[in-house]
Amino acid sequence: MNKLNISFISVIFLALTLPGCGMQSIPTALNEVEAAWSEVLNQYKRRSDLIPNLVNIVKGYASHEKETLQAVVEARAKATQTNVAPSQLTPKSMNQFSQAQAGLGSALSRLMVVVERYPDLKANENFRDLQVQLEGTENRITVARNRYIQSIKGFNNLVTVPPTSWYNSIFLKHDKKPQFSLENEDEVKQAPEIEF
Repeated sequence: MNKLNISFISVIFLALTLPGCGMQSIPTALNEVEAAWSEVLNQYKRRSDLIPNLVNIVKGYASHEKETLQAVVEARAKATQTNVAPSQLTPKSMNQFSQAQAGLGSALSRLMVVVERYPDLKANENFRDLQVQLEGTENRITVARNRYIQSIKGFNNLVTVPPTSWYNSIFLKHDKKPQFSLENEDEVKQAPEIEF
């Protein structure tokens, strides 16, 4: 074999093996992670946009429940101030974001207990429509988080499992991305108490 044949075979070999070694797959997976994270943020934004409407409707019926309503407003403000850009996804930033969102979820739960005390409010058409939207938003958040978790799993596999991890360690040097974690796992293990 002459040098031309060896060079041609080498080029063909590289063309067939490099795409499978992470040259395209790792950046593609990183784009998936960023898109999935943007969708998570989008759904949390939708929830925070609906909250003022919910608070205003409840205020009309339960004006003396100011403490609960104020807690929701403050939790919403804190949650909307805590932003994490896709390029800044670290365990610490994810923890801060999760804490802020968990605080908002807890405040909304307390607000729903207030609603149970006011049967007229539960029957109000505006409130029912808004409650349906909030329930739908919570479902969308769950779906968006699940997609993010799956995209993180795919990305982390590419940067840690050979052969793509070899390419990553030599050329790209991406670190694993953090997954969603629960702030208080004990709350998830306990069934919520519902009082009538």
